[in-house]
Amino acid sequence: MPTSRIALRRGKSAQYRRAISDAVHQALVEVIGIPAEDHFHLIDEYEAENFIYHPSYLDIARTDDLVIINITLRAGRSRELRVQLHKKIAGLLAENPGVRPQDVFIYLVENDYADWSVGNGDAPLMKLLEEH
Repeated sequence: MPTSRIALRRGKSAQYRRAISDAVHQALVEVIGIPAEDHFHLIDEYEAENFIYHPSYLDIARTDDLVIINITLRAGRSRELRVQLHKKIAGLLAENPGVRPQDVFIYLVENDYADWSVGNGDAPLMKLLEEH
């Protein structure tokens, strides 16, 4: 049950923002196998003065079209799978809505089933784990 926070500069269209969300979701479905209906994203837009980044950190040329994607997900996926997820997201974003791969910044935060309550204050993902 990943959740994603997507940060970008204010001024992009609703269609552009939705294309980013859809690409991130598609990559999560295709690469790590989440259910298609497991789609929970927050998109945060920032004024230029509140969207601060280094334009060439690690010799990667970034522009004001930078998109910062934070995905929180259950721990346990291999390093190779996580790297594959990064590449898939960057590739899909390049296709639509046309984000340069250099402007795709992704970081993953892993946690445990007990860290998720998806409604009613319950932790149903713990129950799923106990059943398997």
